[in-house]
Amino acid sequence: MTDEPPAGDVDSVLGALADPTRRQWLDLLAAQGEASAARLAERLPVSRQAVVKHLAVLDAAGLVSGNRAGRAARHAVRPAALDTTARWMASLAADWDRGLARVKRVAEAAARDDGPTPHDGPTPPG
Repeated sequence: MTDEPPAGDVDSVLGALADPTRRQWLDLLAAQGEASAARLAERLPVSRQAVVKHLAVLDAAGLVSGNRAGRAARHAVRPAALDTTARWMASLAADWDRGLARVKRVAEAAARDDGPTPHDGPTPPG
């Protein structure tokens, strides 16, 4: 693979996305553009404190950012970390595809080499 992002970046994003609640927050933020923790807490049955903790994990992974607007922080999706992780995953998938294609070619070549030839059939009577 080339141009691999730092492992910690990918690990952080994948760890943040491993939690279904955080994926829901990310989906909500993507749909709404931005929202406060209180507004997000209204959408799912969790406390505002739980929302803040989940947002902190998403923020640490670079997936969301918070900006103060008066007394409340407004959170929005930051797609760069997700884009970087998606590119890493696509590169990994391409590596696997190339490896599997090589295995397929070797297996097909072996099948051709071991397969019946015109001289391998039953011996005609006679």
